Amino acid sequence: MSGGNQSGTSEFLLLGISQRPEDQRVLFGMFLSMYLVTVVGNLLIILAIGSDYRLHTPMYFFLANLSFTDLFFVTNTVPKTLTLVNFRSQNKAISYAGCLTQLYFLVSLVTLDNCILATMAYDRYVAICRPLHYVTVMSPGLCILLLSFCWLISFLYGLFLTLLMARVTFCGSRKIHHIFCEMYVLLRLACSNTQVNHMVLIATGSFIFLTPFGFMILSYVWIFRAILRIPSATGKYKAFSTCASHLAVVSLFYGTLCMVYLKPLDTYSIKDSAATVMYAVVTPMMNP
Repeated sequence: MSGGNQSGTSEFLLLGISQRPEDQRVLFGMFLSMYLVTVVGNLLIILAIGSDYRLHTPMYFFLANLSFTDLFFVTNTVPKTLTLVNFRSQNKAISYAGCLTQLYFLVSLVTLDNCILATMAYDRYVAICRPLHYVTVMSPGLCILLLSFCWLISFLYGLFLTLLMARVTFCGSRKIHHIFCEMYVLLRLACSNTQVNHMVLIATGSFIFLTPFGFMILSYVWIFRAILRIPSATGKYKAFSTCASHLAVVSLFYGTLCMVYLKPLDTYSIKDSAATVMYAVVTPMMNP
């Protein structure tokens, strides 16, 4: 991480979304409420699935892992955010190492969320389109293999982008107008050439995120075709209801990701900083 130390200071200043005291009171209450709902809700999901043997199925296995990921996702960002927006606190600094650590877990956990959502779409596809083969296809061995691959690729991708960011030199203003250390925000503060970082981010991000997204779209095309062939309205409703919440989270998750990252670096604005709050705080809260 020598690139960051060349600038002569080891801290960034997180300034948040707003500096106005009246806004900070509202933001503090909002983030605290969402954090508590997310933590309690996801913990209850994990405890319920772990304690009830009837829920030891592939669908709930993936759901428990999604809850576990979301739990650590918000814990990586929101506690520092609460300190930041607390109008009584003057501590807005985050160390260089702390910033890169937060960035590493942010990238890794977003990627892991993405991969788990894709495996859940595959699970729904097998359950609705191939129900007679569900038990044999979604075997415990395959579920563990799929999830292990998700964890491996996610944390390797996070490490890759973080090491790439560690080569960037920062100088001059280190004021981050955001609530956590986010990739595009840091690239805009760099005084070294970040063209390689941006190109790699677009290229790898498009593959890492759009490939599972395309797989999910294809899965749901087959799912909807199967649902339309169900003769009874009750059967159609029951089949669709198992996918509705998953579709809602997927739409919110990918909608905000595309809004923020599939655009030129020089067009990044405070509106995009607000959009990142959607996938970093709101989406994990939607899971419970």
